[in-house]
Amino acid sequence: PRDCDPCGAGDAFAAAVTSALLVTSSVRAAVAAAVCAASQFVADGGAASVSSLPTGSPPTGWAQSVRVSAGDVVARLRRRGGRLVATGGCFDLLHPGHLSLLRQARALGDALVVCVNSDESVRRRKGPGRPIVPAADRITLLEALEPVDAVIMFDEDTPTALLETLRPDLWVKGGDYTLGELPEAAVVHRHGGQVMIIPLIGGYSTSRLVSAARSAWRPQIRRRKRENI
Repeated sequence: PRDCDPCGAGDAFAAAVTSALLVTSSVRAAVAAAVCAASQFVADGGAASVSSLPTGSPPTGWAQSVRVSAGDVVARLRRRGGRLVATGGCFDLLHPGHLSLLRQARALGDALVVCVNSDESVRRRKGPGRPIVPAADRITLLEALEPVDAVIMFDEDTPTALLETLRPDLWVKGGDYTLGELPEAAVVHRHGGQVMIIPLIGGYSTSRLVSAARSAWRPQIRRRKRENI
């Protein structure tokens, strides 16, 4: 395994947090994204990894920090006149329905930015016990998916404030919503964007997965309690 050299982690953090603040007013969200970028930079070998790369190739940590920075993705896309697509949600316990939504959304434009509810936001929306997967891990999993160009977190109940700055050409949501149920739709329309609702794959939902898991474990928990009496 490659040695973890922390040299340069501060620069990676500073670059990532600066880029993140271009598209969000939430310092917490920007810092969370930057911590992920700096951690990945160190995990990939830090400054030591730079000298081992061919001339002209960016260090792996730098590429990762760009990937988690929605600001850089949006800036590059705007410069070349590309079409920005964005979607959002909790993405707690990723399943095939999520992946289908992300693939379809990405096919509608030149870059896809995913807006993710923070842990506090998920808890307010879904109740105690959620999220199952913490925000840092949800972001890491989403970043690893091929259709996703960047991920950014928000603390509010809806991504309305974030979309005021992001201003996507197209905002995509899964088919369990109607336009009237999306308060952020007005913001997208005001900035000249469109809103599209994509049908979901039937049979998949995080709530259903959680319920099934709890049902499967409940008999074993009861049996163990009886054995301990």
